[in-house]
Amino acid sequence: MRLHRLGANGPELPALGLGCMGMSPLRPRPGGHDAAKDAESIATIQAALDAGIRLIDTGDFYGMGHNELLVREALRGRRDQAFLSVKFGMLVAPGGQPLGLDIGPRAMKNFCSYSLERLDTDAIDLYQPGRVPTSLPIEETVGAIADLIKEGKVRYLGLSEVTGEQLRRAHAVHPVTAVEIEYSLAGRAIEDDLLPAARELGVGIVAYSVAAQGLLTGALEGPLPADDARNRTPRLQGEALAKNLEVVAEFKSFAETRGWTPTQLAAAWVTAQGEDIVALIGMSRRDRIHENLAAADIRLSTDDLAALDRMFAPGAIVGDRYAPQILQMWRS
Repeated sequence: MRLHRLGANGPELPALGLGCMGMSPLRPRPGGHDAAKDAESIATIQAALDAGIRLIDTGDFYGMGHNELLVREALRGRRDQAFLSVKFGMLVAPGGQPLGLDIGPRAMKNFCSYSLERLDTDAIDLYQPGRVPTSLPIEETVGAIADLIKEGKVRYLGLSEVTGEQLRRAHAVHPVTAVEIEYSLAGRAIEDDLLPAARELGVGIVAYSVAAQGLLTGALEGPLPADDARNRTPRLQGEALAKNLEVVAEFKSFAETRGWTPTQLAAAWVTAQGEDIVALIGMSRRDRIHENLAAADIRLSTDDLAALDRMFAPGAIVGDRYAPQILQMWRS
């Protein structure tokens, strides 16, 4: 797999990384966790490492610590093979309901202590707040993470879901290595503000949801099941979904005529946007690794890229990626 540099001060990493969020339930399961699914998730992380992936992405709020425990087991005896990225700051009630954010310095150092213990590691490679409320001075959190870097508990500073202006303020306190944010053919908002700022400052991008929450997989054909958490996503509801599926049908045909799956093409497009971008692929089963990693072998021509730009021109995909009430909770 070709290597991309994660920021001017960061390491070289394979262009594809593994996103682990889908391995853990959003809310606690009645009766406890599914042991067979957990075993498969652990095996998937290990198989991804065997296949050449290094960036393993988790969050302390994924399954309220459950995800970190899976990663701990998967990395037992092979911690040095992984570049471990951890997000923090999301508050969750015992029943799984979101309670907002706390990325203040004291809370952050507490979160980090728990993560280091759950992950059974001396240091986290990339540590970042999962969101940054507009009401909080980002400089305080960045300064506290810089303290952890000096102490050797964190190696690189990361951010997630920030604006270009927030990135500049943070970078003035301590060099930011990477920003994790959604980036896909269906979601290109970072190209207007954040991406230019990141490149000016020498900050890498870790792109998640490269298949736009499943929209670009070509597997969605109509309304989602009533219990699907993605029903909170405006672009996957009602008339917006119907219109978006028309674009996806063309995208799916484009991929298939070239011998690729839509998911492979979606990931390949993201990694083709620059050698400062690492794309996260979410998997929880080993049998998906070979297919998904084949995206790293795709080389898109100038004509391919132009065709995709036309297909996903501004306005082609309608509907936001998050509901207004979710955005308000994160910003407050």
